[in-house]
Amino acid sequence: MAEVRWTPQAADDLESITEFVAQDSPHYARLFATDVVEAVERIANFPNLCRIVPERNDPFIRKVILGSYRIVYRLPAELVEILTIHHGARLLDPSKLR
Repeated sequence: MAEVRWTPQAADDLESITEFVAQDSPHYARLFATDVVEAVERIANFPNLCRIVPERNDPFIRKVILGSYRIVYRLPAELVEILTIHHGARLLDPSKLR
């Protein structure tokens, strides 16, 4: 299992999304946060299984789809670095992949 690190950007993304969802449903906000954590645990176990982010075409920057969101991560060595949680209907800002 690879070590997982969250960037400040990814942590802020998760907080913003759950706060937004919680305005309508605190229950679904908690479910979403739980689903994200479980997805990140699966990534840690199988980091190369997920797809390459097409905007970057870099084999070390990958994504997993969770509902309408993409969890984008980088694979430096034995580490999984969560970069951003991004709504799939929006264009991905390359500055969030640093």
